[in-house]
Amino acid sequence: MHKVKTQDALEAALDDAFRYDVKVLVEQGIDAREIEVAVLEDETLFASLASELNPNAHHEFYSYEAKYLDPDGARVDLPARLDAAQMERVRSLATRVFAALECSGFARVDFFLDRKTGEFCFNEINTLPGFTSISMYPKMMEASGVPYGELLSRLVDLALDRHRQRQSLERGYAS
Repeated sequence: MHKVKTQDALEAALDDAFRYDVKVLVEQGIDAREIEVAVLEDETLFASLASELNPNAHHEFYSYEAKYLDPDGARVDLPARLDAAQMERVRSLATRVFAALECSGFARVDFFLDRKTGEFCFNEINTLPGFTSISMYPKMMEASGVPYGELLSRLVDLALDRHRQRQSLERGYAS
């Protein structure tokens, strides 16, 4: 991944990207904060408190290096430093994205918060977020009142319900 700030730098970035694939994605950059929300399917969709990723001064954005290679690559604020209206808005957006994409079980929904306009922009959905003791999904749920053990129980119950539902479906066709 490259962050290009001048037209002159674009060609070198594209040359490097094309070393890895025949298609590349070029996106307009925005000056934004990185916000993430954990969503859990229950009787209704439950969205956690949002967290915020803050790369350290050595990293301009939350890159692979900042996340995986530099132990001090970023600070995570949980809850994110949002006002009450922003927190409610991003939680609502997260459940709407989850539902619109017809997800099930659980996911982490990531957004950019544009520093200039104050608007949230959907970035990506992670339908299999990390689930270790240091992963953000369980940490966000814990901060939102759903402890790790309860979260695991809810997910197992969801899986069993889905299995029963699928087992009840017809598997053949008789004329």
